[in-house]
This record gives sequence, C-alpha cells and structure tokens, in this order.
Amino acid sequence: MIHNLAQQNSIFNQFISEIRDANVQKDSMRFRRNMERMGEIFAYEISKTIAYNDVKVTTPLGEADCKQVKEQPVIATILRAGLPLHLGLLNYFDQAQNAFVSAYRRHHKDNSFEIALEYVACPDLNNKILILCDPMLATGSSMVLTYKSLMSKGTPAHTHIVTTIASQQGVDHLKAHMPNTNFTLWCGAIDEELTAHAYIVPGLGDAGDLAFGSKL
Repeated sequence: MIHNLAQQNSIFNQFISEIRDANVQKDSMRFRRNMERMGEIFAYEISKTIAYNDVKVTTPLGEADCKQVKEQPVIATILRAGLPLHLGLLNYFDQAQNAFVSAYRRHHKDNSFEIALEYVACPDLNNKILILCDPMLATGSSMVLTYKSLMSKGTPAHTHIVTTIASQQGVDHLKAHMPNTNFTLWCGAIDEELTAHAYIVPGLGDAGDLAFGSKL
C-alpha cells in the first residue's frame, strides 16, 4: 500500500513546497520545523490505521466513553537527517518507544558508493507496529538495509515507512527487496528522476545539511 499525500489538497502541500524552495531553505530552523510538522501529519494519518481500546474517562462532571491507542508503535529513524521528521511522529505518538540507526553513503574514488551501518539502538520489535522514517527515499537501498538490521531485534506485525520525498526508483526497490512485504509506504511526493549519483530530481538537496549544517 502506497499513500502519496501530494495527491490530495491539504496544508501538507504548503510544507512540501517550502522544504523544496531554495530561498526558504536558507532558514534551517524553518526547514526543521516543516519536517517536524510533516511528521505530525504522517502520524495523524497512520493513527487512523491502528487499533484502539474503548475506555471510560472520569471528568469533573461524570464519565465519558473514549478511545485510546491500544498499543504504541516503535518509531525508528536513520541518523542524522531523519531527526526532525522523527520528532514530529513522536509528538503525536508521545508514548512510543524509539529506535535509531546510523547509516551513510561510503563513497569510493570511482564515484560509486555503498551503504554502511555503524550503530543500531532498538527495543524488541516482535509483533510491534514499526514506523521507520527517513526524509529522502532515493535508491531505497539504505531503507532496505536499515530494515534488515532492525529485523535482528524482532519481526514487526506491520511496518509503516515514512518519507517526505521519494524517487520512483526507490519505491520500486522497496517493492522488490523488502524482506517482509507487510509494510505501508507513506510519502509526501514521488519524483521521477534519479541522477547517476543517486540524487532525487527535483528533490530538495541534502536534508541533513539543510537541517543541521554542512559536513566534511
């Protein structure tokens, strides 16, 4: 199941336009905040798909029949670019457990690269709802590799993959290579072009640098 939020008119599209805009991108605080707000919208949409318990809540004037989330998800992100998006998801699923994975492109002199993982911190995932977020889904390789590394911590009941901008190639890669097909992809936009250096066009650039500053 693929949900592309760009296909419906909502305030979400305003945030997408701002994170893409080279002029607005000069304000890193606004970039981070927009990523966070998009994470909140993704969380709201995902919340419609999960189970709830009927509960009675005591108010100052009586009792009210309410619903509460049956089981909080585990929210996972790929460091460092995913942190603002992760925070937005956590703002709504505020009792969730969290997982963090350090993944990066290790470049070679011939301009090729491989995805390297150096750090995984994760709770037990067996039969849990996993929300795995990264702002950009380019080739899809880092997302698949990250998911496979998290599988060492247990098999989720269902996985929601969240990304603000994906390439069509990345989407196709997920469909073909995810080891567990029980997943839903949530994205803010799907761009058709992926360059030879695996950058999405028009995309938005390097989300990590825009949020936190350039790196060596």
